[in-house]
Amino acid sequence: MRLKLALFFIALVLLVTAWMAFAWRWSYSEGERAGWVQKFSRKGWICKTWEGEQALVSLPGSSTVEKFYFTVHDEATAEAINKVMGRRVNLHYEEKVGLPTSCFGETRYFVTGVTPVDEISLSPGVVVPVPAAASAASR
Repeated sequence: MRLKLALFFIALVLLVTAWMAFAWRWSYSEGERAGWVQKFSRKGWICKTWEGEQALVSLPGSSTVEKFYFTVHDEATAEAINKVMGRRVNLHYEEKVGLPTSCFGETRYFVTGVTPVDEISLSPGVVVPVPAAASAASR
């Protein structure tokens, strides 16, 4: 009886571990979001993660601002985001589904890269380039 119970718990632990490894490595979706990172902080009681908020504006001058909430695990990516706070950036993300706890992060969107945008979009198809000197000075 004890052997069966022990084998059951071992199998259960192995199954949960396999699921967590699969969910962590597999991405449901991935993509890019463009906007301004307006909030970014390291949070958590036990498991510390970088949590952020990016303002997405679909049309300049519109009053509705959509927010993209994201998590960052990589310290180099977190440092790169901190350097471009307040500038328009593209965030590359992977969406992870099925992670069992909030220890992995508060969101299901995990940012893996950041690229500063050196142009300002006024409307679809109308773009104002940022002068190279101003772009280099702000880095």
